[in-house]
Amino acid sequence: MKSYKAKAIVLAAGSGRRMQSDVPKQFLHINGREVLYYSLKTFQNNESISGIILVTDREHIQYCRDKFISEYGFDRIEAVVEGGQERYDSVYNGLKAADCDVVMIHDGARPFVTDSMIEMSLASIREGEKACTVAVPVKDTIKTVSVNGEKIYGATTPDRKYLYAIQTPQTFVKDELMVAYDRLKASGNHNITDDTGVMEQYGGAVSKIIPGAYENIKITTPEDLEIAEIFCKKIL
Repeated sequence: MKSYKAKAIVLAAGSGRRMQSDVPKQFLHINGREVLYYSLKTFQNNESISGIILVTDREHIQYCRDKFISEYGFDRIEAVVEGGQERYDSVYNGLKAADCDVVMIHDGARPFVTDSMIEMSLASIREGEKACTVAVPVKDTIKTVSVNGEKIYGATTPDRKYLYAIQTPQTFVKDELMVAYDRLKASGNHNITDDTGVMEQYGGAVSKIIPGAYENIKITTPEDLEIAEIFCKKIL
């Protein structure tokens, strides 16, 4: 792919359920700014990204326009679109709004995406990959388990050197991902929670692994917010 237009779809339609908060996690504050602010700023300032599609729930569409476009001046946000009931619905709505060759999908609750992750991902697509994802090697020993009533038992212990924790951004040839999503929607399968999984099952393409960072955490629980405060002061 010699020339292309790349856009970021930033997902910000999550709830605050596991955060035990009435405020959705992406709108909580770390170091005085919304969690969502940091990833949007990185995509805004990256010259390889020509535009941003922000996906949020209906109740926060105007808030996002007022806060991130008007107040912060993130003028590369081309559209704020309504998310869906599930993550894949939100991604699909974002894809329909993205006029581009390459799409980079990112969780708005991951504030610490870096230019390096973006550039390495886009380089992989330029070199002919159809899909890639940022990831890090797992640190802990992982076990598969079997469940017997209320009892849980260890079943197998996979070799840790073959295990990676998947992060975002995840980057794709847009037309290829759109075909995979159309097939997913037609299948009625509601069990896929990751875009690389959609490509593997419905697009026939495995994803290249791009080095991520252990700081590239997803804000999910109150403890994550405390850790993010430390990372924010350290790396930003």
